[in-house]
Amino acid sequence: MRTTRSRFRLRAPSLAAVLGAGLLLAPLPAHEAAAASTLANAGFEAGGTGTATPSGWSTYSAAGQDAASFTEAGGHSGSFRLTHWSSAAYKVETYQYLSGLTDGDYTLSAWVRSGGGQNSAYLALRNCGSAEQRTDLPVTSSGWIRIVTPVKVVGGACTISVNSDAKAGNWINVDDLTFASGTSGLTVRGVDLSALKKSEDLGGTYRSSAGTTGDAVALLKGAGANYGRLKVWVNPADGYNDKARVLATAQRIKAQGMKLLVDFHYSDIWADPGAQTKPAAWSGHSYTQLKTDVHDHTYDVLNALKAQGTAADMVQIGNEINTGMLWPEGSTSNWTQLAGLLKSGISAAKEVSSSTRIALHLANGGDNALYRTWFDNAAAQGVSYDVIALSFYGYWHGALPSLQANLDDISARYGKKVMVAETAYPFRLDSEDSHENIIDLPSELVSGYPASSAGQSAWLRDVMNVVEAVPNGRGLGVIYWEPAWTAVAGNGWDPADSSSGNGWENQALFDYDGKLLPAAGRLAHR
Repeated sequence: MRTTRSRFRLRAPSLAAVLGAGLLLAPLPAHEAAAASTLANAGFEAGGTGTATPSGWSTYSAAGQDAASFTEAGGHSGSFRLTHWSSAAYKVETYQYLSGLTDGDYTLSAWVRSGGGQNSAYLALRNCGSAEQRTDLPVTSSGWIRIVTPVKVVGGACTISVNSDAKAGNWINVDDLTFASGTSGLTVRGVDLSALKKSEDLGGTYRSSAGTTGDAVALLKGAGANYGRLKVWVNPADGYNDKARVLATAQRIKAQGMKLLVDFHYSDIWADPGAQTKPAAWSGHSYTQLKTDVHDHTYDVLNALKAQGTAADMVQIGNEINTGMLWPEGSTSNWTQLAGLLKSGISAAKEVSSSTRIALHLANGGDNALYRTWFDNAAAQGVSYDVIALSFYGYWHGALPSLQANLDDISARYGKKVMVAETAYPFRLDSEDSHENIIDLPSELVSGYPASSAGQSAWLRDVMNVVEAVPNGRGLGVIYWEPAWTAVAGNGWDPADSSSGNGWENQALFDYDGKLLPAAGRLAHR
């Protein structure tokens, strides 16, 4: 992630069932107890179009708005889909009760679309003998998204429920549901804390949502983060993000019981698709020497982390290396040499700890052609790794369906775990310092996600939902980029210029008063 402007420009038979903002089921009628143990009409094909209550399903609306739930043409895979829509504000639920289930873990999967704007629109699993589980529908009018909801069934029954509490004209589509044994979830729910140490040294402070001053690492861990990511520069101008500072912050991350991802840039400054500048100390080195440099630098940092009891759990060999690293020798125009550099870093990491996961990280997470080309080349060169990591910023990298299509394809094509190693979203557009924010215009926002606390929270929620839905449990997790990079004088984007300013404070997870924002709570993810 480089912060220069030039780079960046988802029936209850009684009224008592309706509680709060959403619809909650009351105990089901006695006649429902004979329901099947598998979903009926899961693709809404039976009955054709215009069916108010699809075959096998029930509809409930406390206000008598059952007509807001109906089938119509235009399914995800077949001819028809379930739609919730009305020209007036409405609350409606379409549900199906299953019984005779074997107790255990289950996952509901569904393909969905939503125009957004509802008070709530979600899938729910309830009356399952355990806590109700919900998954909100992303705003995906541009294409279908598959979302999943896991639940533990106790007592052999469960209700699958589609819910809308909507304003006039709001709509959702749902199709191709499955409910099968197995579970889902995200192993990585992380935060990149690379800017934290410098911020604190320059006077930055952090507070809980209630306003109590606290440690930023502890506050984010309390909100749900279980991974910390730290970038490593070789010899940065300001001394931050070098080995010594990484070691210090790693101790704090591990002290909170979090895991550690170390992100090697192999540069003295930002490395990304537009800049992979060699460290000054390596500038005159041959390709052969650069391989040694990569190995020794990687080994040195990781071994020091291990020696102080904070061993890395995952390591990125390079940052956003769409176009290679250590230009020109490691450019993608010479894949043999790029592979050699990657193998040197990977070898060093495995020498320190054979259990450390190796991630290879590209930007443009919605670009499937890029990922196929890049990782086909890596495979041809025999590069060994464990995780494909992506940057995905919706205002640059495409729509959520593009992210999902890419994750699904590359996880299957290469048999690897996948994760979003960088994402973020603004909670406001104005700047707290004098430096122009990277995203500061309404026209730059993702449709359906306002620059607000709610919009930021919805964005992180929906990216996490997409990653969790990757088939066969290959969706590893999501890391929020620089949640603690607030507007502190001197902590700008350029390590060589203390007056450079911060263009990111409106995308942090702490507001302009230093208070933890609601989006941080999404890291708990169920």
